[in-house]
Amino acid sequence: MNDLRPDTSAAPALRRLLDLLASGAATEDFADVLADARRRGAPAAVLSEIDDATWQALRVHRTLRQHRRREAELTALFDTAGDLAASRDLDTVLQAIVRRARLLLGTDTAYLTLPDEAAGDTYMRVTDGSVSVLFQTLRLSLGDGLGGLVAQSARPYATPDYRTDERFHHTGTIDAGVLDEGLVAIIGVPLLLGGRVIGVLFAADRSPRAFSPDEVALLCSLAAHAAIALDTAKSLADTRAALAELNSANELIRAHSAAVQRAEQGHDRLTDLVLRGAEVPDVAAEVAALLGGGIAVLDTEGEPLAGRPAPAEGLAEAVAASRTEGRSVRHGEDWVCAVLAGQEPLGALVLSGRPGLEDADRRLFERASVVTALLLLLRRSVAETENRVRGELLADLLTAPDRDPAGLTARGRRLGVDLGRPHLVLVAEPAGAPGTAATDRGRLAGAAGRYLFGSRGISAEHGEAVVLLLPDDSSAPGAAGAAGTAGAAGAAGAAGGAQQVAELAAERLARLAGFPVTVGAGRPAAGPVALASSYAEGLRCVRALRVLGRAGDGASARALGFLGVLLGDGHDVDGFVGATLGPLLDYDARRGTELVRTLRAYFDCGGSLTRAKDELHVHVNTVVQRLDRVEVLLGRDWNHPERSLELQLALRLQLLAGG
Repeated sequence: MNDLRPDTSAAPALRRLLDLLASGAATEDFADVLADARRRGAPAAVLSEIDDATWQALRVHRTLRQHRRREAELTALFDTAGDLAASRDLDTVLQAIVRRARLLLGTDTAYLTLPDEAAGDTYMRVTDGSVSVLFQTLRLSLGDGLGGLVAQSARPYATPDYRTDERFHHTGTIDAGVLDEGLVAIIGVPLLLGGRVIGVLFAADRSPRAFSPDEVALLCSLAAHAAIALDTAKSLADTRAALAELNSANELIRAHSAAVQRAEQGHDRLTDLVLRGAEVPDVAAEVAALLGGGIAVLDTEGEPLAGRPAPAEGLAEAVAASRTEGRSVRHGEDWVCAVLAGQEPLGALVLSGRPGLEDADRRLFERASVVTALLLLLRRSVAETENRVRGELLADLLTAPDRDPAGLTARGRRLGVDLGRPHLVLVAEPAGAPGTAATDRGRLAGAAGRYLFGSRGISAEHGEAVVLLLPDDSSAPGAAGAAGTAGAAGAAGAAGGAQQVAELAAERLARLAGFPVTVGAGRPAAGPVALASSYAEGLRCVRALRVLGRAGDGASARALGFLGVLLGDGHDVDGFVGATLGPLLDYDARRGTELVRTLRAYFDCGGSLTRAKDELHVHVNTVVQRLDRVEVLLGRDWNHPERSLELQLALRLQLLAGG
């Protein structure tokens, strides 16, 4: 039962007020102290004293509550600052700021929007307490809604009821999102960085509420931290990007430096080879070792100077493209680089086995073409000088071979030309139109020098022709070695060798000179006098080809058949008879048959089998069988007009010679 005795002193009430302050009681509890004193019948003076004490206690209570709230706010701000210092993840920091704003202001939700410069609006970056997907994906244009006004004016705005607040520009999209989230009271403050709005921080309730100035100030403080977080994150991102770019640039510089150094070392190695007198195959081998692939060095005609022949299909186009671009180009699985002296083509390099050529190796490959051009120019210059001196020897030999044969031989030996060994003499003339002979002959002389480059042959202009002297047992331009086979390797008397060399020479010289060239080959000869005679035979062969309408061809006197007998010095009857009737003569000698006599009788009787069998005194079947054997030995065309004429001439010459 309550003690209802009147209080005559305010001391008990004052102690109770102190207890309430100490315990952090609610505001309503303080009013109970005065009410209880009235019930007890306290005097008016005591009640007045208690009323004053209650008012003072409420002031102290309010001050303490403000201090506690301020302490909590400061703690939150310090925690946020700690998060900024400790975290490198922007999403984590922004999420913590939004969550603290919601907790400190006691709102249902909090969220943060950032501008989208590409789209020209703002979007939801972080939300806390939101349940609406429509609201979480909301976008606001500048000036629209509360957030748009905050972003536009850079000032905080708050509304106790957004739905009815006419200060803001309402849009259907924003209102639908706010309605879907159920928000009523909203406060938004700008994220300022150097006076520029970089975002907006919001807190919102789902019921009407008036936000105090302290709450606005608190949210502004959190917004300032969010701005710092965004700026720090941007600075870190920019720093990382700058570091990544620096690292990339450093890697590129290091790779470029290594590539340049490797290219320089490769260039130095190749240059050293040239200075030490290396040949084209040596340089090709060094380049192949440096690049780890196969290297072929080709001349202007696509013939190999070193390495294996390259695939011919599309090669000329690839070389032309490289010449135009001034760089190496892809050719299927290979790489091609033109070898140039200025704009003059000297040939090409072909790299195989390296389909994926890096820039450094590509530059090295291109440098190799420069070194190859230097080597080819050097060799060509030396060859031209040597050929000029040797050409004087050749001109003297053809002009007066019997004046001093021993002196010519000795002079040739000093120049590296052994006239005592068998040589093949080629006589080449331009097959162009009349009136261009002088100009074409000069071009043909230059083509002959390039044709002989890399071989031991020599050339010189003599009369209206260009004369080439090739060692009979050596390699020369045309088919193998440095530039092809001279063609007369083996027995000097073989008609096929000289004929092949003449044909190949006519073809190659025509390509090098740019116009048809007629080439005649004399018989292989040794010694100044014999070589001069061989030249005369080759010259007559050229003229015969021209008369026969075969300008632009190449042939030897012996390959011309009976014309060779008429044109050649010494009129090699035995050689012609042997070349024409050889298989029949050998067969008769081995088996004791009479194929030659039967063939002579057949032609003498005008191709009549009946008359031939009477001439031979044998049965007609015997004649038929012998002629069948002739066909086997000579070929099916033995009875064709042209071949028949040669056979009859050979049979007549054999008979006249006593055969």
